[in-house]
Amino acid sequence: MVQTMKDEELQQWVERVSLESFGRPFKHLATFNGRLKATGGRYFMKSHNIEISPYQLSTFGVDETEKIIKHELCHYHLHILKRGYRHRDEDFKRLLAQVGGSRYCQSLPERRVEPFRYKLVCKECGMEYMRKRRINPAKYACGKCRGKLFLKTLDLNLDT
Repeated sequence: MVQTMKDEELQQWVERVSLESFGRPFKHLATFNGRLKATGGRYFMKSHNIEISPYQLSTFGVDETEKIIKHELCHYHLHILKRGYRHRDEDFKRLLAQVGGSRYCQSLPERRVEPFRYKLVCKECGMEYMRKRRINPAKYACGKCRGKLFLKTLDLNLDT
């Protein structure tokens, strides 16, 4: 089940949660960012904007996404109030517990993993570095002995 929501609806949702849970308005921009896959959301200190992963909403639903919104709003409000807004700060931990935000977002299900197609091999020590994408070995050196590398294409025998 994929839930879709527009940025305007997210903006209203974040503004509502801010007023209800924090008693303070959210005066900046909240948007979805489809590139966020390893994190549920992020807060930008310079612009004070918030981005939320749409995959968290479509995979885990409204309740989990609201906990992520509360987490990002903790960063937002504490930063604006010039208090401890980082994960390690007591102010952050205390406010997060008060409003019922999540400390960590749930992990998304595994995505299709690309196979390794190339291998960089050191001419000096034989160290091997597996790669998914083709690169120019002349631009790199071995991390072990600083020797020259050469690129070897792997034979992918995919039976699909």
